[in-house]
Amino acid sequence: MRKRTVHIQLWLNEKEVDVFNKRVKKSGLSRESYLRHLINHLVPTDAPPPDYHAMMRELHSIGNNLNQVAQKAHTLNVVDTKRYDEAVAALNKAVVEIIGAVMLPRKIEGKPR
Repeated sequence: MRKRTVHIQLWLNEKEVDVFNKRVKKSGLSRESYLRHLINHLVPTDAPPPDYHAMMRELHSIGNNLNQVAQKAHTLNVVDTKRYDEAVAALNKAVVEIIGAVMLPRKIEGKPR
């Protein structure tokens, strides 16, 4: 069953609809999703650049390789495992920060009315 059962009609002038459509297109969201973000006091972010997903796949690949090397290092006791683990943690933190900066919506500044 449908969760959203209330339909709202909204009238805009040409300038408003142009601005709205441009912002929706930049975000990569649907019009409905864009409005839901705003209703929930979130600022929709612009869609990431086309190469963003390729960069993230590369970072994840690097992280996976580091984890494989770390497993061997722990087994053979050859590498400074503490230093290596810190590097892996830093990589993971960078990935999370990139995702947060590029993909996640931000709270609208100020108090809601």
